[in-house]
Amino acid sequence: MSDPRRISGWVGPVLVAVTLSELLNPGVWDKVSAPDTYQAGLLAFVAGLSIVRLHNRWTLEWPVVVTLVGWFALAAGLGRMFATQGALAGAANPRMTVALEVGLLLVGLFLCFKAFIGTDSGQKGD
Repeated sequence: MSDPRRISGWVGPVLVAVTLSELLNPGVWDKVSAPDTYQAGLLAFVAGLSIVRLHNRWTLEWPVVVTLVGWFALAAGLGRMFATQGALAGAANPRMTVALEVGLLLVGLFLCFKAFIGTDSGQKGD
């Protein structure tokens, strides 16, 4: 099993950087094409699969957030790959896009906190 703090130290900053850049540049998705959406889905699928393969821990503790992020990325990636037009239509809804980005930003900040600031419980991997 992998250390959830190590994965959080990668995933958290990526989520924060990507979501903040998208929130500060709201027109970034205005001219996205189907191939762009497919490629974004492919990257999300690979990232999600990597997280799930390294860390698939279903507990009632904070590391389950890492697992959930992996499964969410995997499912979102598959959705963008197999339902590209639906993903493009969903991205055209600014309220849904902003709500999703704010949610992902909060998850990213939580993972950053756990990776870099959170106290160690004394258990290896937690």
